[in-house]
Amino acid sequence: MRILVVEDETKVANALREGFESEDFKVVIARTGEEEPQLQPGRRGPQRAGMRLELTASFLLFLLLGAGLLRAQLAAPLQLVTTIQMPSVRGRIDHMAVDLKGQRLFVSALGNDTVEVIDLRRGTLLHSIHGLDEPQGVLYLPGENRLYVANGGDGAVRIFDGASYRLLGTVRLGSDADNMRFDATTHRIYVAFGNGALAMIDPGGKLLGTIRLDAHPESFQIETTKIFVNLPDARQLAVIGRPAGQVSMVWHTGSAVGNFPMALDETDHRLFVVCRRPATLLVIDTDQGHVVASLPAVGDSDDVFYDAARRRLYASGGDGAISVYQQLDADHYRQIASLATPPGARTSLFSPKLDRLFLAVRRNGSQPAAIRVYRPE
Repeated sequence: MRILVVEDETKVANALREGFESEDFKVVIARTGEEEPQLQPGRRGPQRAGMRLELTASFLLFLLLGAGLLRAQLAAPLQLVTTIQMPSVRGRIDHMAVDLKGQRLFVSALGNDTVEVIDLRRGTLLHSIHGLDEPQGVLYLPGENRLYVANGGDGAVRIFDGASYRLLGTVRLGSDADNMRFDATTHRIYVAFGNGALAMIDPGGKLLGTIRLDAHPESFQIETTKIFVNLPDARQLAVIGRPAGQVSMVWHTGSAVGNFPMALDETDHRLFVVCRRPATLLVIDTDQGHVVASLPAVGDSDDVFYDAARRRLYASGGDGAISVYQQLDADHYRQIASLATPPGARTSLFSPKLDRLFLAVRRNGSQPAAIRVYRPE
């Protein structure tokens, strides 16, 4: 059967065409008032002469949405599940960590000098940890049941008991303690800090050493043989060899600068870096350091995550959106959505085990700070 869709709404018409063709109908798009285009032989199913149905795209959409034929084409890749308010939080919100077993989310409320602990089962605020100084990075280790908080103000990493939230110890690094990562292979915690260094500490709080860098490190990712570090002030990306613990290569981001967030697809040897000026997603070959793809991104991005199960990327930005990309193969990507979010919502966390994306939303006027919880579709 041939279906002529009259194009009164371009986006809707194209979505309808995809939906019908997935059901082996042959569809052509015509603008309102035009003659029917000549149908070319298609790859999908036979066409029967004399069978022609002409309807406007908007009316077809009305008919078909109820039947669910276009659900896959029109569904957003992220669905908002719930919003958890943090009414006492003021100012900027930075990074987050999750306790899978305890179903807790730890939120660095930088402008509030607290870490907020959220009960994900109940969707409520469980506890607030005070006495911090611009908390930025946060890390939870389930084996030790300890929480590590990197403070930008005094440069200290504070270690808390995961059950009582009692302060157990402090590692003083000097200044601007920021992102943190845990290397399960060596059982070390890496902390970005100062004007250019990564600190290595053990879970008990002993400082094991430092790796010097050319500028303050922002996001970094740990691979089997390398550590990749964003150095936006130097317009560089440093590659640290392991186990030597020294910078072995320096890559440049070209005309795109402000490389803050980073994610890694170790299987395909791809590194994902979002730059702020201009707002761009760079896909980098981790073997050669070459940029293999470049796409527009949300502005003022501070976090990006790779969803390996769906081969997707989620980048959150303060300009008010989450950019969602589909990985077609290692070298080819397509932006499939830009989901509107409140301005200033720069930071997020994707948990593959929980299959949820958490977005930190700062207070805006009478609207309290909150965590938005999204379910990938």
